[in-house]
Amino acid sequence: MRRLILMRHAKSDWSHGTSDHDRPLNARGRGAAQALGNWLRAEALLPDAVLCSTAARTRETCARLALSEGCQVEHLRELYLAEPDQIITSLRQRGTGNTLLLVAHNPGIAAAAAGLLQQPPEQEAFDRYPSGATTVMDFAVEGWAEVAPSSGLLHAFTVPKQLV
Repeated sequence: MRRLILMRHAKSDWSHGTSDHDRPLNARGRGAAQALGNWLRAEALLPDAVLCSTAARTRETCARLALSEGCQVEHLRELYLAEPDQIITSLRQRGTGNTLLLVAHNPGIAAAAAGLLQQPPEQEAFDRYPSGATTVMDFAVEGWAEVAPSSGLLHAFTVPKQLV
């Protein structure tokens, strides 16, 4: 079995006047990322590895989760504003460990979550997939290359608003 955690980056700060790729988190986003990390620990959902977009807001979200030092993090430019097909391809090609966290952007991350699940959660927030939205799903596969659309079983879904 493999467990996948798909997370949209926390709330970003538009006031810096930087490029989209370089936009950091705002204060609310920094708190939300820490709350998501606390939730992952409390629910025993810590990943073995992380695939993360190279954008500043995804990197900062990942860093503020405060994952264990042994967790392997790979930053991939291909995940920056990626479409769902690219997200799934990256997962299949680069996924390692039994529990994998993938941090990326909307609308691709939301579409990937919806496309991988057999049945989405019955929460309005899932359809919007706001900043920090996190879906945890399980796959009955030997390796990440075998992950297929509509095959994931929902384990959990949360948004920062439910945690803070």
